[in-house]
Amino acid sequence: VRLARAVMDHSPHVLLAGAGAEEFAREQGIELVDPDWFATEERWRQLQELKAKKLGWFDDGLKYGTVGAVACDSHGHVAAATSTGGLTGKRWNRIGDSPVIGAGTYADDRAGAVSCTGSGEQFIRAGVAHEICARMRLAGESAQGAADAVLAEVGTMRGVGGVIVVTPAGETVFAFTTPGMFRGRADHAGLYETGIFGMAGSKD
Repeated sequence: VRLARAVMDHSPHVLLAGAGAEEFAREQGIELVDPDWFATEERWRQLQELKAKKLGWFDDGLKYGTVGAVACDSHGHVAAATSTGGLTGKRWNRIGDSPVIGAGTYADDRAGAVSCTGSGEQFIRAGVAHEICARMRLAGESAQGAADAVLAEVGTMRGVGGVIVVTPAGETVFAFTTPGMFRGRADHAGLYETGIFGMAGSKD
């Protein structure tokens, strides 16, 4: 997230990847770590289990997490950030929805900010984060209505997942089509709320 912010603030670009992103990070004084830093015994075990089962291209159970955040300041400016550990068994250099602006992450002061988790390929095809904001801005749908409708479209593609949304007015909503989604929210009025399970599309 710090590197993404540096790209926004200190370059003319929207998205950098690969060696160019790493060089830019070094130029900006952002700490890099060796790829071995990300390795854990549990994730290695999960990969070996998946390979032994030979069920398909990758783990389509999508049991592993994305970390996302959306925020709104006192002036109605919104922001979104999304980070993921990837998908077990993915092909090397596969890019999921998390870093794709408009798919897994999007922020527009005219509508809201959205961070997504779920079936990356379907979220990219549907342009989920942008589509939610477009429905709010152009069709006048509520944040909850737009989020629920777009996730329903993802469902027609056999995709699942969830989103968190904040509007420039500070309204926050959750929507998900999985049994649960780790989530929380807080506001200036003293609301502090967390949840894991709940009905799909539930705000609680």
